[in-house]
Amino acid sequence: MGGDDVVPPTTERLRLRRLTIADVDALVELDSDPEVMRFLTGGVATPLATVRDEQLPRLLAQYDRYPGLGWWAAHDRESGEFLGWLALDPSEDGAEAELGYRLRRSTWGRGLATEGSRALVRYAFDAVGVQRVWAETMTVNERSRRVMVKAGLRHVRTFHQQWDDPIPGTEQGEVEYEVRAEEWATVGQERPAARRAR
Repeated sequence: MGGDDVVPPTTERLRLRRLTIADVDALVELDSDPEVMRFLTGGVATPLATVRDEQLPRLLAQYDRYPGLGWWAAHDRESGEFLGWLALDPSEDGAEAELGYRLRRSTWGRGLATEGSRALVRYAFDAVGVQRVWAETMTVNERSRRVMVKAGLRHVRTFHQQWDDPIPGTEQGEVEYEVRAEEWATVGQERPAARRAR
């Protein structure tokens, strides 16, 4: 697995950096957009206390436990503007990572989620050395599913979960996509390398 010197990639338009406690307000603002949260909570915002006292402390602790993996704030490389986050959320043993992304609605339709996800998938295999990258979303979330495919993942299953408070579309289930290290050794060579952070 990668060590402390492993740094997340940058892309043509994105710069990634570790989250800090100072990101609370930006994360709360991101989660306050009903459209951003539509397929996660049915549009309900994440409370400030949840971000500050539960989510961020857990995410910050991952950096030391799983070097090279975790969540990163995504910024526009030109303007420095906070655009959202991208993630490689580690499994308990750090051998796998769940690809995730959440970007401001104003950035949608520009291919930024795909650009960042492709870079992170390559980084996960080539720099960190994970065995599998996977992602999940609601079956009805076509936009997110397209990002997964463009990032090199393939559909492996559709499944149903029981929720206490189901949101519209839940009845169609969830989907899981993945790409494994042995597959990446073949298909990954076809994708251009992301730039490394300087």
